[in-house]
Amino acid sequence: MTSTSTPKNYGRLALDAVGGSLSEEMTNMLVGELQHVETVLDAAASQTSAFADETSHHLMRAGGKRVRPMLVLLCSQLGGGVSPRVHTAAAAVELVHLASLYHDDVMDEAPKRRGALSAHEKWGNNVAILTGDLLFARASQLSLEVGAEAMRVQAETFERLVLGQLHEFVGTTESDDPIEHYLSVLADKTGSLISASCQFGVIASDGPAELLPVVKEYGEAVGVAFQLADDVIDLTVDGKDSGKTPGTDLREGVATLPVLLARKAAQAGDESAAEVVAKVDADLTEDAALEEARQALAGHEVLEQTRAEARAWADRAVEALAPLPDGEIKDALATFAYGTVERAR
Repeated sequence: MTSTSTPKNYGRLALDAVGGSLSEEMTNMLVGELQHVETVLDAAASQTSAFADETSHHLMRAGGKRVRPMLVLLCSQLGGGVSPRVHTAAAAVELVHLASLYHDDVMDEAPKRRGALSAHEKWGNNVAILTGDLLFARASQLSLEVGAEAMRVQAETFERLVLGQLHEFVGTTESDDPIEHYLSVLADKTGSLISASCQFGVIASDGPAELLPVVKEYGEAVGVAFQLADDVIDLTVDGKDSGKTPGTDLREGVATLPVLLARKAAQAGDESAAEVVAKVDADLTEDAALEEARQALAGHEVLEQTRAEARAWADRAVEALAPLPDGEIKDALATFAYGTVERAR
């Protein structure tokens, strides 16, 4: 099968975010290498069964930013650089990401993904879950080709992805702090895979082993920052720009950080926060009520507090890069970290 994507679209978020920190030569190299990754990715998802092949390629053909493969390629520059083994590693992490989306959409009952019908809407829950399982299996095969260390990282990442989804579904207990619980879910569901991407780049390029904990910490913090920025975007950014309908999380009852902060402030006696919470807890099936709740949250100080928290996690990511050698790649990773939160301005 041939992917319908075009090279210039691969990793556009990552390229835009790090573009100012990379030389033209490095940028052009990465764009070209992402084309090779796409070829490996497409072949890895291919199935002998026509139906399985269609379902396996469904979300891949719907688009995507290829952020994780881009991070694999960037971090490979900390070792011996890009090679076919690095291409395989980059395809493996993207397959894990794609597989998780099939499962997430079933859990969230999401009608669309990347502008297309979600797999469960098109073929039902069973097909969507089995397709996700199939892609996880193919990702494992690719990781094994990279080596035992990559396989270990993938296994740990897969476990955290599942635990993150499980903890989000179950929710908090009486002894849990809701905000700490939420941040831990973000670390598991998003941070773990971005962290794995950075580690795969070092592993597949035979980079120094002492850099693995460095890029692991960096990737995890970037993942949390990214999701917190999304919390802000859901309340503030026009859907035409973000590709996401404003207030989607609110309507689906997702307790994002602004909501959790508002509840905490209301419990502490903040009357303005209590008014916001009342709007959030109303019936949001009507567009007018949803918009009122969105505007209330967007106009309250909890929004700026969320922005500040996202920036703090980006700062943490950049601080983790201190042991890396100074240069273009370190600067690019730092720019990427801050670029994830600048989306939420």
